[in-house]
Amino acid sequence: MTTLPPPSPKKLGLVIDLDICVGCHACAVACKEWNEGGQFGPLPDEDPYGKEPLGVWFNRVHSYEIDTPPGNAAMTVHFPRSCLHCETPDCVTVCPTGASYKRAEDGIVLVDADKCIGCKLCSWACPYGAREYSQVRGVMQKCTLCVDRIYNETFEEYDRQPACVMACPTRARHFGDLGDPQSKVSKLVAERDGYDLMPEMGYKPVNKYLPPRARRDGATAAPAVQAESADFTTASPLLKWLDRVLSR
Repeated sequence: MTTLPPPSPKKLGLVIDLDICVGCHACAVACKEWNEGGQFGPLPDEDPYGKEPLGVWFNRVHSYEIDTPPGNAAMTVHFPRSCLHCETPDCVTVCPTGASYKRAEDGIVLVDADKCIGCKLCSWACPYGAREYSQVRGVMQKCTLCVDRIYNETFEEYDRQPACVMACPTRARHFGDLGDPQSKVSKLVAERDGYDLMPEMGYKPVNKYLPPRARRDGATAAPAVQAESADFTTASPLLKWLDRVLSR
């Protein structure tokens, strides 16, 4: 079985804001596009337009309707799911060939396709369903945090972020070092009470989720602002004409 490296002070990961994620799947599509031709691709699809389409997606988005008290507005939460790059991942220690491993320098969990025998032990060990088995390639695949992008010095520094982060239109995804308490992502987690997914499992996921804020119902909504009527008696002829036209 594979052993884990000593805990790394640097812990690269994602912070996902469930309050502003709109479930547009831009993150999933951008991830698929980048990794399809990258170091850890391809991400093959099987019968994509058939009745039972299958394929490899490093990032998937699920949508749930949340139970709310009677009289409150309905609430939907969009939940992006990918590898959480846990500090103590069983998906690594269960691997019989060393194909699944955790990097000592930044904590990213990866799969070496050349060593993978497709036994699926890692997918059974992962409680988050983050492992994807490629029927075409016969190997396990997963989120890499775009490691071939974030360290690419030919990119501008701003572009050295995972493809999913760059593509998010609402800026619901954030990337950084969660091992540094002074980093932007760590401060964001502290300010918004970010949490681990299924902490009772004991895997210590590096990725964090920010909870959705409570929605206001109609009873607590701010009163509507009364429209102010403008006095055009002293306005110029042009403004008086515009007022007549727009008031029709």
